[in-house]
Amino acid sequence: MHHDVATYLSAWENFYIIVGSSAGALTGLQFVVIALVAEVRPRNQSGEISAFGTPTVVHFCAVLLLGAILSAPWGALSNVAFALGTCGLAGLIYCGIVVKRARLQKGYEPMTEDWIFHAVLPILSYAGVLIAAIAFLRGPASALFVVAAAALILLFIGIHNAWDTVTYIAVRGWEVPTAPAPSGGGSPDPAPRD
Repeated sequence: MHHDVATYLSAWENFYIIVGSSAGALTGLQFVVIALVAEVRPRNQSGEISAFGTPTVVHFCAVLLLGAILSAPWGALSNVAFALGTCGLAGLIYCGIVVKRARLQKGYEPMTEDWIFHAVLPILSYAGVLIAAIAFLRGPASALFVVAAAALILLFIGIHNAWDTVTYIAVRGWEVPTAPAPSGGGSPDPAPRD
């Protein structure tokens, strides 16, 4: 590793080992969440999963990728900046896709908190990574703090969103829609026969 690159990145090695491995482990948690969703929700909920479940895995993977980028033995700071810029730009593009999916799906009406954690904070995080990449060659020390903040925010976004999904399922996922009872009381009529 080139001396200048090693000087800046080696101080962050433990941080990215901890944050990256946490993101990897939490990705497994999201697989459990999706398995729970599959058990209690109708199979036609793919729009909601692609708008609210898949982005959580992508954010965890982005944190893992940022940890890998900043732990790799780069030869030049420009290579680190390019890798970070690519990650930030890809994240922003993906956030645009997520917002579109969230607006098009019909199974769940997102609340303000949902928009904050599924759109606003991820956009700010990936924008921070992109801006840090642009500023990296001028001030690597400051840029690394911005990337670290973005990685932590993405990690906490993923934890929040996984928890939000699990609590939603726990509270509302087991509810089975019931047909209204006939006005005369008793149980609802069975489905009509042809």
